[in-house]
Amino acid sequence: VLSLCCEACKNVIFHVPSELEADTLVGRVDLKECLQSAEFISSSDGNFKVLEDGSVYTTSALSLSAEKKTFTILLKDIQEQVQKKIHVSLVEEEKKTPKTRHARDTVLKRTKRRWGPIPSVMIENSLGPFPLQIQQVQSDTAQNYTIYYSASGPGIDQDPKGLFYIERETGNIFATRAVDREQYPSFQIICFATTPDGYSPEVPLVHTIRIEDDNDNAPYFTQDLFEFCVPENSRPGVVVGKVIAEDRDEPYTLHTTLKYRIVSQNPPITPAFSLHGDTGVISVLLPQLDRELVPSYTLLVEVRDMAGQPFGLCTTGTVVIKIEDTNDNAPSFKQIQYETRVEENRVSVEILRVSVVDLDEPGSPGSGAVYEIIRGNDDQAFEITTDKNTNEGILCVVKGLDYETAKQRVLVIGVNNEAPYLLAPHSQQLSQSTCSVTVHVLDVDEGPVFKPCLLRLDVKECEDVGTAIGRFVAEDPETGNSEGIRYRIPPGQCNWINIDDKSGEVRTVRVLDRDIGEMRRGQCNVTVLAIDRNGKTGTGTIQVCIVPGNKNFPRITQTDYIMCRDRKPICLTAQDGDEAPYSAPFVYRITDRNLASMWKLTPHDDNSWYLSPKGDIPYGIYEIPVSVIDNGGKIGENTVRVNLCDCVTPTECDGRARQLSGGNVTLGLWAILAMILGSLLLLLILITICGCCGAGVMHRQVTDDCANHNLIISNTEAPGEEVMDHNIIPLQNTCDQGGYGVKTGEQQTFEMVKGRGHTLESVKGVGHQTLGSVKEGGGQPMMDTCRYSYSEWHNFTHPRLGEKVHLCRQDEEQKHSEDYLLSYNYEGKGSLAGSVGCCSDQHEEEALDFLDQLEPKFRTLAETCIKR
Repeated sequence: VLSLCCEACKNVIFHVPSELEADTLVGRVDLKECLQSAEFISSSDGNFKVLEDGSVYTTSALSLSAEKKTFTILLKDIQEQVQKKIHVSLVEEEKKTPKTRHARDTVLKRTKRRWGPIPSVMIENSLGPFPLQIQQVQSDTAQNYTIYYSASGPGIDQDPKGLFYIERETGNIFATRAVDREQYPSFQIICFATTPDGYSPEVPLVHTIRIEDDNDNAPYFTQDLFEFCVPENSRPGVVVGKVIAEDRDEPYTLHTTLKYRIVSQNPPITPAFSLHGDTGVISVLLPQLDRELVPSYTLLVEVRDMAGQPFGLCTTGTVVIKIEDTNDNAPSFKQIQYETRVEENRVSVEILRVSVVDLDEPGSPGSGAVYEIIRGNDDQAFEITTDKNTNEGILCVVKGLDYETAKQRVLVIGVNNEAPYLLAPHSQQLSQSTCSVTVHVLDVDEGPVFKPCLLRLDVKECEDVGTAIGRFVAEDPETGNSEGIRYRIPPGQCNWINIDDKSGEVRTVRVLDRDIGEMRRGQCNVTVLAIDRNGKTGTGTIQVCIVPGNKNFPRITQTDYIMCRDRKPICLTAQDGDEAPYSAPFVYRITDRNLASMWKLTPHDDNSWYLSPKGDIPYGIYEIPVSVIDNGGKIGENTVRVNLCDCVTPTECDGRARQLSGGNVTLGLWAILAMILGSLLLLLILITICGCCGAGVMHRQVTDDCANHNLIISNTEAPGEEVMDHNIIPLQNTCDQGGYGVKTGEQQTFEMVKGRGHTLESVKGVGHQTLGSVKEGGGQPMMDTCRYSYSEWHNFTHPRLGEKVHLCRQDEEQKHSEDYLLSYNYEGKGSLAGSVGCCSDQHEEEALDFLDQLEPKFRTLAETCIKR
């Protein structure tokens, strides 16, 4: 717990008006006199605030209700544990009785107050004498009160301390020493006027002391050395650079108004540059700056303040200006003529070096030499390049020279620079420097030379062995003929050809076939040696290229086909192992006249033709001879075997002609006619039987076995919808006018209703049995006088099924097939429900053998429904 000693320091009385506004200065209390180091200052009355300098201000507007108001200022020093109190009393000022002014009384005029003087001015670096009075402040209230003056702020009680002080009684402000304006350009101090009892009749005065600048700083350049570059031959007025100087004296005065000038130039020749006096910009003055004469200039420049007056302060600096090289000098050869020698047939050999002189800066693009052969190198046998280290031109032979052709070659070489020429003002156009080089070709005993050195021989594919395909000979360059030269093929190469050692005739030693392993590329290079009498050798190359020939016969890729009753054309496609132009397009022909009258071929594309019958030809197997002719005229004979089958899908024929049951002969025209007559006979018998049945009782029930071996019982799992469609097969009735189902146990049978306008229908039941099984064990035995035999059922259903099949084929929307083929989802293993499709093929152990005797059209119906 911090315990402080508290004691009253002093009492202060302020005379104030009865009405005080907010932020009104009440007075000033000397706090340091009471407590030297006060860390905490507070007022006991919230209507007043105390500043660190002891000034007391109101925080809000208030009026003195009584003649006297008191509050306490509390001062604390926490470290020393000391606490002081200052009692402040506010006393209302006495109101003066206004005098009545008589007419002859003198009118008082307001005079200027002396408490707010103009800012003081002190000369920088003043020489004194010190203390030097610089200003006086006085309060007009000194006429009524005894006023003491004091001040605080920079230069008094803040750094730089002790520079100024104020006399307590007079208000004179003195300076104790000289001041540097660059360090302290001005001071703002606060002046106070108080009575002996601490009352401040005046608001604290902020007084400014300005330090007037003295030209005590010389200007200086921002850099010790300025370096600039300018291209040679620059025009006058081109800006080179700018020098910059600064001055620490007061800105915008003569002390900082600078002027530049060039003091001297090295080398001391005609002035080449000018310097703007106000901006410091250096420009080109000399119209011709030649780097080759003067590579750089050094300028001594001066900057002076006081606008360049002689009494101003000045400083000098150095400027170095380098002249950049431009390609204003053309290279020239040191010699105009050169001679050299080289042996014939030498390749990639250096034969001469040429050099040039260029006055431009070495190593720059303006001095880099670029050589070229202007004349004498039409065959491109020579080449010249530049040595980057020495700038010399290197002349080389890149193609062998022939002494017998030319014993001497004369070349003209020119030289340029890498950079384009930049002509100096008022100079003439530069001309290209050239030199001539004479090359003497030395004779050398040479070996034979093949002309040409590469011979291409095209050989047709599959040529006979020993076929002469060409001749490859060499000549002696000395004699110009082929006498005494022998030829040989070195081992280790492809053995397709050989060459006659004397004549150079080339023949094949193998049958060249592009289908054989190493010949698949179709090309082989063979090196041939030519040897003269002196043993000198020359080499040449024979390029053997196999030209594709017409060696393969076109053949049909597939020759066995099955054509069903729709007689859709067969697409025959042929292949030929040859390449164009000995392959496609193919032409197809039927070579047998009889078959050509029954079958026809129509083109499809370059490789394929369609084979189709002409009209309605009998079913059977036809072997058709077809010849295919390729684009090269080669004919390939093929036999196409077509099985024209009475089927819907090719799988029914199983690669054999469709045959009658039990026979080995395909159905012909007479067989079909016999079947039609038999069907008519069965239909007649059926009508006769129905007529007999009509003579009996009119309301006989159709017994259980009337449909035996004709309909299959197929129970459904849900009642079906009643279908009223004219496409359902109607059964004509000649016996009864109606029918109904016979229920036996847990099953119901299918009944055939013999009446006008009635159809077969299925009745809900369980299990899966045929009509025959129902008859034998399900229901009670009934009269079978109306039982249909197989022939009767066949004659009745055969034409109607044919009609339905025809309708299914003609209907693209497949509406008819929806009445005969129903799709059911899988219902799980062991389901008792069987297929309820109208064309289901049952394989029960019952009397269903008659299903094996059904004719193809019934199976066609089932297959058609399955497809749809």
